[in-house]
Amino acid sequence: MWPFAQGINLSIHGAEKRVQVCQRRTAASYPVSQHPPVDGHPSIPQARGSIKMEASSSGSTISSVTGGKTKTHQPEGREDLQVNQLETQIWIKPDIQKTDVDFSEILNAIQEIAKDVNIFFDELEGVNSPSKDDDSLLHHGNLTSTSDDASRLEVVGEEVPDKNKTSGLYFRDGKCRIDYILVYRKSNPQTEKREVFERNIRAEGLQMEKESSLTNSDIIFVKLHAPWEVLGKYAELMNVRMPFRRKIYYLHRRYKFMNRIEKQISRFRGWLPRKPMKLDKETLPDLEENDCYTAPFSQQRIHHFIIHNKDTFFNNATRSRIVHHILQRVKYEEGKNKIGLNRLLSNGSYEAAFPLHEGSYRSKNSIKTHGAENHRHLLYECWASWGVWYKYQPLDLVRRYFGEKIGLYFAWLGWYTGMLFPAAFIGLFVFLYGVTTLNHCQVSKEVCQATDIIMCPICDKYCPFMRLSDSCIYAKVTHLFDNGATVFFAVFMAVWATVFLEFWKRRRAVIAYDWDLIDWEEEEEEIRPQFEAKYSKKERMNPISGKPEPYQAFADKCSRLIVSASGIFFMICVVIAAVFGIVIYRVVTVSTFAAFKWALIRNNSQVATTGTAVCINFCIIMLLNVLYEKVALFLTNLEQPRTESEWENSFTLKMFLFQFVNLNSSTFYIAFFLGRFTGHPGAYLRLINRWRLEECHPSGCLIDLCMQMGIIMVLKQTWNNFMELGYPLIQNWWTRRKTTARVWHTGKTSFPQWEKDYNLQPMNAYGLFDEYLEMILQFGFTTIFVAAFPLAPLLALLNNIIEIRLDAYKFVTQWRRPLASRAKDIGIWYGILEGIGILSVITNAFVIAVTSDFIPRLVYAYKYGPCAGQGEAGQKCMVGYVNASLSVFLVSDFENRSEPTSNGSEFSGSPLKYCRYRDYRDPPHSPVPYGYTLQFWHVLAARLAFIIVFEHLVFCIKHLISYLIPDLPKDLRDRMRREKYLIQEMMYEAELERLQKERKERKKNGKSYHNEWP
Repeated sequence: MWPFAQGINLSIHGAEKRVQVCQRRTAASYPVSQHPPVDGHPSIPQARGSIKMEASSSGSTISSVTGGKTKTHQPEGREDLQVNQLETQIWIKPDIQKTDVDFSEILNAIQEIAKDVNIFFDELEGVNSPSKDDDSLLHHGNLTSTSDDASRLEVVGEEVPDKNKTSGLYFRDGKCRIDYILVYRKSNPQTEKREVFERNIRAEGLQMEKESSLTNSDIIFVKLHAPWEVLGKYAELMNVRMPFRRKIYYLHRRYKFMNRIEKQISRFRGWLPRKPMKLDKETLPDLEENDCYTAPFSQQRIHHFIIHNKDTFFNNATRSRIVHHILQRVKYEEGKNKIGLNRLLSNGSYEAAFPLHEGSYRSKNSIKTHGAENHRHLLYECWASWGVWYKYQPLDLVRRYFGEKIGLYFAWLGWYTGMLFPAAFIGLFVFLYGVTTLNHCQVSKEVCQATDIIMCPICDKYCPFMRLSDSCIYAKVTHLFDNGATVFFAVFMAVWATVFLEFWKRRRAVIAYDWDLIDWEEEEEEIRPQFEAKYSKKERMNPISGKPEPYQAFADKCSRLIVSASGIFFMICVVIAAVFGIVIYRVVTVSTFAAFKWALIRNNSQVATTGTAVCINFCIIMLLNVLYEKVALFLTNLEQPRTESEWENSFTLKMFLFQFVNLNSSTFYIAFFLGRFTGHPGAYLRLINRWRLEECHPSGCLIDLCMQMGIIMVLKQTWNNFMELGYPLIQNWWTRRKTTARVWHTGKTSFPQWEKDYNLQPMNAYGLFDEYLEMILQFGFTTIFVAAFPLAPLLALLNNIIEIRLDAYKFVTQWRRPLASRAKDIGIWYGILEGIGILSVITNAFVIAVTSDFIPRLVYAYKYGPCAGQGEAGQKCMVGYVNASLSVFLVSDFENRSEPTSNGSEFSGSPLKYCRYRDYRDPPHSPVPYGYTLQFWHVLAARLAFIIVFEHLVFCIKHLISYLIPDLPKDLRDRMRREKYLIQEMMYEAELERLQKERKERKKNGKSYHNEWP
């Protein structure tokens, strides 16, 4: 028995766990002013007599008796907001030796006693562990949170630390935290609107303070703070879900055999190294969060919620979201529709509006030894730093700081990057398979050994005759990408795209559950000011709100949609015209490079043409993207969407169509049109009866497609990464340089936080549109033509590993803090991903059947090769394939404008009579010269049959997979049902306990009522 526990009385009454110790309290959490004290804290007197602490609903009273004198501290404005489910009372009797006793030892003793009697002490454990919205995990010197020590200092009446006053995160008094910042210029003429707006802001209960800029006296910062009463009122109106009880996880009973197996597995895991990709929660305790049941906040049931500290109950992101909600509904002028901050930002009354970052993202001290200074510093160290590029993302921290919408983007990006690992591995395997089988490939061997086969010129006049063996290198490179594993990889990628989307739906469901988004529904959106101004004369009743609103006639809407669709069609025609220009460039320059003085370029004229055409095409793509953005913006505004979400979806669809066509049009030309409609020697097809259409290389067109995809992917991803990070870095550096020069004359050494954030770059006007668009276009490149370029998933994976950290660094360090907004999914982008997945099946079928030589080789092996009729298709069956795939042309049949300048005497010492070209045609002396052979029709029929069979097979597999994989995991469905049941039980028990207490109080006061329930 402990010497100080002689007066402890422990009693248990049914389901209620009551431990009578020296203090009467509720066990779900400590009161605002009563946290577990630490040894030797100056605010807690030593217990030399009887100590009694009481927590009531009206306030917190701390009474201490020391040397016969009683000191009472009654902080004003404090309320006890705990769940009344566990009451404790501690009576410490003075012993003979008057031993000093502190509360931490008593609580430890109580916990040990509770363990001995098998009491589930979950509530008391919750006392010492913070909730997921509590910022007390941060460093004690943190400027952004009110820690437990700070709360105790306020209780005893000590002053607020001066650090709060100078940090730029609080008002001048150091107590009121800044929840939102508005910026305007004094020279702006919209003074009257601002005054009315700010007066109405104060009427809503928000506190306001103004501060002029240190660098420009014309710039005024308006600091806004929401008191507890305002936060509680609007949190209830907005249905903000807050924690009210820690989750209890029940383990299923297992058989002894299964327990033994699990013990052996855990013992084996102990020998393995720790998972390097997981964040170290021991060195970063700030990452530990408690799972809590949540419910919509209600002031009437405030005693149900876990409130450690009023200042930190609503986290900073939630506070700023509530303030923004208020600002969007405050009037700035007399009138029905003169309301909202967005309208004031659009008409220039305010220059900027943003929530503050939580201090600096850097610290002089190590986060492992001193902890994080604030959440921004924590995000930088464990998310945005390059040193953690191989770690998983702390999505809960991202969501807590930036909100669910941005958190969902990074969750999707992380999921997409993780799913790229198997695709990249299989693609690399296909490439390495081509490398290992290169020396055994019969086709490339025949090409390299065909020194006696002379090919016809690939362009008019200046292109010479060439040996087929000169294209030996290109034949080997083609085999790296076009080999026996290519068809398997194409099927795998089509299935992979489906699996990726189906499992993302499951992952999104888990995230939505963890982030309380399952039952969340978007609020009725406000009408766009432009729509309101355009159609203010026509009104009709809103079926949801029942209020009159502007109305757009059906005929007007249809006419605008028709004009917009015509604009989209015109811009697609512009893209086709740009591709046509690239085609003309390729046709013209191949002859120019063939007549070049440098032997290196002259001998590789076709490769030089393709490389320069791709680079020029990339420049055209980037220039047209700027034009497309302006056109898409114009067409979207022309449609006059009613709400912001309708405007965003319309703009997103247009921009995706423009950029997708712009990026992939030349790739489609190379894959399906290059060398397909050129005619044959002596009867070439020409553009405008002048330029001869470009032919494929003697080794095939696949090498051109590989070059197109490789160069475009590398250049575009490099450019995007530079524009995402390099451009904001340069802009912020230039802004800091100018502001530092101005402040240097004033003698100031540092800026307040609102000034630092104002000098950062604002988030993109279109939100996450650019980030999503970049990744969706990459997804298209990765899946649509992956049969021609198996290394595309590997390039995408490497880019995304960098992209995650670049985006994280940009959000944390280079951009102003965006408003924390909520979203249930990734929106219209999911439908676009499904469309790309369907298109990828079709394009890969055509790439394998039309662009590659897979089908011609298969037909030759089974029908015309040495193994014809034997049912075999090995390398020995491909002997003679190259010769069978080439037709013969009589040189004297050349047209005058196509006849080469050289007669080919350099090959055999005499002028050439015949040359070869890629096609299945009859020889010149046949009854029908240069007519299609029977092998051509066999190959064509096999290609069409392969396309049909491939598409139907893959689509069946995709639909089967989507049917077999449920959108909601079974364990998640069970957890949701279990939670719903427990929440109902907890609410009932809490309400029942409250009614029982009221009944007891009435009996004590001598009042009794009949027909009383319960």
